[in-house]
Amino acid sequence: MLDEVLDKVRRILREHPLCDACLGRLFGLMGYGLSNRDRGRALKTLLLMTAYNPRDGVVDGDLLVSLCESGFEPAIRLAEKEGINYCPVTCYLCGGLVSRVGEIAERSLRKALEYEFSTFQVGCHLPDEIVRREEELWTRYGLTLPESLRNELTREIGKVFQEMSGKEYSTDPELVIIYDAERDEVEVQPKPLFIYGRYRKLVRGLPQNPWPYRDERIKYDTSIEELITAPILRATGGTSAKFHGAGREDIDVRTLGNGRPFIVEVRAPRRRRVDLAALEKTINEGSRGLIEVYGLRFTDREHVSKIKALAELARKTYRALVRFEGRVSDKELRSLEETFRNLVVKQRTPTRVLHRRPDKVRNKVVYSLRARRLDGDLVEFVIECQGGLYVKELIHGDGGRTTPNISELIGKRPVSIELDVIGVEEVL
Repeated sequence: MLDEVLDKVRRILREHPLCDACLGRLFGLMGYGLSNRDRGRALKTLLLMTAYNPRDGVVDGDLLVSLCESGFEPAIRLAEKEGINYCPVTCYLCGGLVSRVGEIAERSLRKALEYEFSTFQVGCHLPDEIVRREEELWTRYGLTLPESLRNELTREIGKVFQEMSGKEYSTDPELVIIYDAERDEVEVQPKPLFIYGRYRKLVRGLPQNPWPYRDERIKYDTSIEELITAPILRATGGTSAKFHGAGREDIDVRTLGNGRPFIVEVRAPRRRRVDLAALEKTINEGSRGLIEVYGLRFTDREHVSKIKALAELARKTYRALVRFEGRVSDKELRSLEETFRNLVVKQRTPTRVLHRRPDKVRNKVVYSLRARRLDGDLVEFVIECQGGLYVKELIHGDGGRTTPNISELIGKRPVSIELDVIGVEEVL
């Protein structure tokens, strides 16, 4: 088998000069405990032994020139001794990239130190021409145990970077280093930072997200998202932040009780070791009584999709103060409590959100309804229901698009509805 390998190496080097590492990679899975550079150097050493027989004074000049062109120092010394001329040639595969691993790692470290991280990973983009050459060699010489240049570079850059930085390699890194060999550029990509918490909205007229237009419902020139994400961006040094809420309340609805879950996704954070207790205090003091947050903790991307999915299932509790056109009797209230006990409500997409939601019928559960008359026509409802139920429409019916509804059951139309979210089931 060794003779077959050496014959392939001889033919490859006669056609293409390869550095030690690139030659060794062509047989990358052979041997044990060897680097590709060591493997390639060993193969060249064996060839040199066949190219020179000092007893008989025989030198295989062509093979010696091939070894010299590939940069093999012992062959170069022998050529000088024998007076054989040659021209050094850049490695056919890597073009000298392997010899620059230390330099690339150092450049990577300079960029990486702009960010706080404890784990890293290295990626590499190679020109199509290099990949094509490599694959052609594998095919032409029937090489079945090679390793790609991309693997070699990412591993070796990673080794040097780890030694320089003292950071750990990870398959789930806080920082990804990308070396683009085509442009000879290094890019660092910090992993987004995810912070979970719950917010209470203490006022009416405050939107969850920045509002693109003005109307009479908007009382504040800010939003829940801005009040939370701006301090987080200052603390983390991120480039931008995305707010993920577990559902949303209407602009004129408060969220009290245990608040609504949210996750803030911070992109390209420069600082990851953030004091969340101090950050929580900063957000609450800066919100001027509009909102408050609590329970901040670090989480991950997986939980973003979870809170969005579970927002449609998690139980929510609402308190509604409703004034009707006429007096509501205690008997009617008791009847409502009996009717809305684990009841499935059919709710067609409300008229007011048809511009942004598909028109379809959703089945939502009302688990319980408690009613208390505060005045002749003023009633307090406490409604526990499935996430995604539009509670205002449950009360006024939306022209029959929600059935059954409170208004049709008591035969009285609501004049005003004041709504608060007072409980959202924990989903994480």
